[in-house]
Amino acid sequence: MLRYLMKPLKLKLQEHDTITGMFPNPAANKILVVIPAFNEESRIQSVVQSSLSHFPVLVVDDGSSDDTAIVAQEAGAHVLRQIPNQGKGAALRAGFHYALDDGYAAVITLDADGQHNPDEIPLFDNLFKNTHPDLIIGARDFNKMPMIRRLANTLGRIIFSWALGQPIQDNQSGYRLISRRMMEAVLNSTESGFEFEVEMIVICARKGYLMDWMPIQTIYRDQGSHIRPLVHLRNFIRLSWKTYLSRKTIHSQSERT
Repeated sequence: MLRYLMKPLKLKLQEHDTITGMFPNPAANKILVVIPAFNEESRIQSVVQSSLSHFPVLVVDDGSSDDTAIVAQEAGAHVLRQIPNQGKGAALRAGFHYALDDGYAAVITLDADGQHNPDEIPLFDNLFKNTHPDLIIGARDFNKMPMIRRLANTLGRIIFSWALGQPIQDNQSGYRLISRRMMEAVLNSTESGFEFEVEMIVICARKGYLMDWMPIQTIYRDQGSHIRPLVHLRNFIRLSWKTYLSRKTIHSQSERT
């Protein structure tokens, strides 16, 4: 089903560069780097090339109006296109479908704008091999963020930790390793935007899967953000309240049994 939803590139592709034919047998490459991208033609090349030194790379172009998809493909990534733009959550699920279909044990997700350093990919890989968490989240140093983002992330972490009932170091970071069964667990999510990554933490906790953290570099440049602050705030509050109510319901049911 996923194959029919995705549109392969029509420009500058060779006959063998099809959706199913770009990568070698995944038995030799158990981890896939998945990069959701939207209008990142000026930055995607370096992110892809650095990531390829570690694992195969899949870029999910989320309806870009620029040449993000072409630049990513020329840099060596395999590319899926979502047309029209459907949001980061939908792009990640498309990448998860691809990884599951091709037999990968896990994916590492990072942003296309250069805020995540691909040289830190082996840190996630090593932790996964040693302790086998289902979800590893890159934890940023909030003190190194611009003031507004520091306040927003700190407040978000406090609210979400309260809603979930357990401390969460960084609920907004998109630099993650997601295991195969964790990918399967989130495929039915209805969150299409950035909130998908927050809901992923909720699902991991509810299922009792192992979650771990990896300290990562905190990188902020002059680039803008695709997040729409008011929409994101509204959805974050909605999801946090839903998480809190769900936790209270589960707690009440356990007390009656």
